[in-house]
Amino acid sequence: MNAPVKNHSSTVQEPISLPIEGMSCAGCVGRVESALAKVEGVGSVSVNLATERANIQPAGPVDRMALVQAVEKAGYQVAAGSVELAIEGMTCGSCVGRVEAALKSVPGVAEVVVNLATERATVRGIASVDSLVAAIGKAGFEAQSIDTVTQSDEAALKKDAEAAQLKRDLTLAGVLALPVFILEMGSHLVPGVHELIANTIGIQNSWYLQCLLTTLVLAIPGRRFYQKGFPALVRLAPDMNSLVAVGTSAAYAYSLVATFAPGLLPTGTVNVYYEAAAVIVALILLGRYLEARAKGRTSEAIKRLVGLQARVAHVSRDGRWVDIPVGEVVLNDVVEVRPGERVPVDGDVLEGQSFVDESMITGEPIPVEKTAGSGVVGGTVNQTGAFTLRATAVGGQTMLAQIIRLVEQAQGSKLPIQAVVDKVTLWFVPAVMLAALLTFGVWLLFGPAPALTFALVNAVSVLIIACPCAMGLATPTSIMVGTGRGAEMGVLFRRGEALQLLKDAKVVAVDKTGTLTEGHPALTDLETTDGFERDQVLALVAAVESRSEHPIARAIVTAAEQEGISLPTLSEFDSITGMGVRAVAAGRAVEVGADRYMRSLGLDVSIFATSAERLGSEGKSPLYAAIDDRLAAIIAVADPIKPSTPVAIAALHELGLKVAMITGDNERTARAIATRLGIDEVIAEVLPEGKVDAVQRLKASHGQLAFVGDGINDAPALAAADVGLAIGTGTDVAMESADVVLVSGNLQGVPNAIALSKATIGNIRQNLFWAFAYNTALIPVAAGVLYPAYGLLLSPIFAAGAMALSSVFVLGNALRLRHFQPPLTGDTQPT
Repeated sequence: MNAPVKNHSSTVQEPISLPIEGMSCAGCVGRVESALAKVEGVGSVSVNLATERANIQPAGPVDRMALVQAVEKAGYQVAAGSVELAIEGMTCGSCVGRVEAALKSVPGVAEVVVNLATERATVRGIASVDSLVAAIGKAGFEAQSIDTVTQSDEAALKKDAEAAQLKRDLTLAGVLALPVFILEMGSHLVPGVHELIANTIGIQNSWYLQCLLTTLVLAIPGRRFYQKGFPALVRLAPDMNSLVAVGTSAAYAYSLVATFAPGLLPTGTVNVYYEAAAVIVALILLGRYLEARAKGRTSEAIKRLVGLQARVAHVSRDGRWVDIPVGEVVLNDVVEVRPGERVPVDGDVLEGQSFVDESMITGEPIPVEKTAGSGVVGGTVNQTGAFTLRATAVGGQTMLAQIIRLVEQAQGSKLPIQAVVDKVTLWFVPAVMLAALLTFGVWLLFGPAPALTFALVNAVSVLIIACPCAMGLATPTSIMVGTGRGAEMGVLFRRGEALQLLKDAKVVAVDKTGTLTEGHPALTDLETTDGFERDQVLALVAAVESRSEHPIARAIVTAAEQEGISLPTLSEFDSITGMGVRAVAAGRAVEVGADRYMRSLGLDVSIFATSAERLGSEGKSPLYAAIDDRLAAIIAVADPIKPSTPVAIAALHELGLKVAMITGDNERTARAIATRLGIDEVIAEVLPEGKVDAVQRLKASHGQLAFVGDGINDAPALAAADVGLAIGTGTDVAMESADVVLVSGNLQGVPNAIALSKATIGNIRQNLFWAFAYNTALIPVAAGVLYPAYGLLLSPIFAAGAMALSSVFVLGNALRLRHFQPPLTGDTQPT
């Protein structure tokens, strides 16, 4: 019996998944399924209302855009998604422009951001990953989805391998190019060398040796430039590699003719330029190697954050402790943390007590005490104690993972300042090639004899000195280093644009509760009359207030508990409406209430007149306590100002900013707090829904505005501000409405963030000035504009050296941001 014949021509089509918007019932599901089933090539369709996705199994080739159009024709929408791609082969700003253009040409792409420093592209739209990768491939680059890149460790190893390959190529090019340089340039620079070569190996043999060595330089370490540069020329999309390839090839080809067919050249033009081709390749490889090393340092902040993750966790399983990889910890696992270890995951302490160093997350240098019920963050370092915790967040949901994600997103973003740069770099390389062609033509037609030689040398210099790399790297490298430094300080930029916008802020509007203050009432003052002890009074008053759920009462009880004061037994509790409360505690009559309550009891409160006046000026409402019919104490409960607030306000003033406070408190209390803190403007008695109007009024009167809030209640105001800064506490680092999250949980992060913004944008401007000034000044010099007046020409070798150092300068300048010192440090003292 014959074996069944297999059809090798048929291939299994990958299923397609589309997110659908607008479905509300089973009828919607049917209409979407019906519309998709009619598209050519569709085998089967399954639409899920709960997940709001359509899964299509093709029977043949399917046009993704036809599926999208079918859904839209049915009255629904395909939701745009975001894809991140790792791209190989980009070397300069022109490459960025080519990749962006290629991706934007793919049907279904809505938005593209390509970052040269991170070598990544973020694409938003409805196009498939395969179509995006194919488009990048046609543009001459390689790409793959970040989701398919296994681990950051592998990416780091790949970068290290690339740097090692560059180092090997640089070493080989240097060893081969050095003899060529000595043979040719030594004849011109050192007296007697020309005669020595002529009398030993001979000039012609010297040219043969230079030809051999230069051929090896171009064919082995230099081949990368030709493999990428010439195909880019053929696609009419020249890049940095094209400039090097054309320049060195021109010098090499001319030298070959001069060596083997000198009769083809005009009299007086038979010269060789092997040393130019060889040394140019060596110098540009040197620049690439230094650039690769510097690029690695720009992402050190991410590496350090990744390095904070613990590798192993001690987990309770089946009644015994076992060590497992941290990736295998699941929610609600009980984990043991020993002295000196990193906390493996986010969790709540179950047993034990210790101090934990959270400086790597919050920027605060003082270890924080942790006891039962305290929250701990994965990646922080336990000190001398030991404790167990219950895991509340693992894997990608931990605070550290969120921080890493936020930093990566910010580093991959593109600032408004870069829009002009992108337009310039897109046309820069073609413009340079045109300039080189014009240089060649002008020197050939109008230059002195030997005109051909002058034309060739100057045209090659123009090609080699141009540096689009510096322009392409100027902005993204500063963003990478700046946002990384911010993460180390506890300042997380959720959007890279906030870096640029924050420096232009004229006024900082601050929500009072939870931002300037602790966010909950606490006992701030307790003064006693003669004959009464403070602890005794607090114990009796707290016992009376323990029957009440009022926030003021709870604050008094909490204060007693925190001071370790035990509360006496209570009886005969009574609440007098509008006055206060009374009870018998430990056999003693206790009354607590306002001044009018004391007067109704026949007690004179004037003894506390000075204290009452002071408390009133601080925005606090005093209470009084009477014990056994005698005035015993004056008490004040308020939402205390955070210790870090006053110095933070002062730092904002030093930066030249106005500070405004928005609060729901009454005008008198708000003014009292503002006076104590030196706040410039107060908008009081604002309901939560009125904060947006307050923000709009401040923007109209002062200009660019940054709003600081808690990120939850203040979401509309954060969104309405030019830049929203959220005071983060615990694990809420990914607050959607904020542009910047201050992990430290206090106002100090605001002046630090603004100062970092100013430093980063200043750094970017320095880089851009250098990149544009360099190219604007030196391309004409390379073309020979100084020759008529001063007789100066720029050697292609010097042009190559200048070009190599140009991008290294930009990277080196960006790396200075790693040493940025914030105005305020964790001890609340100005630096």
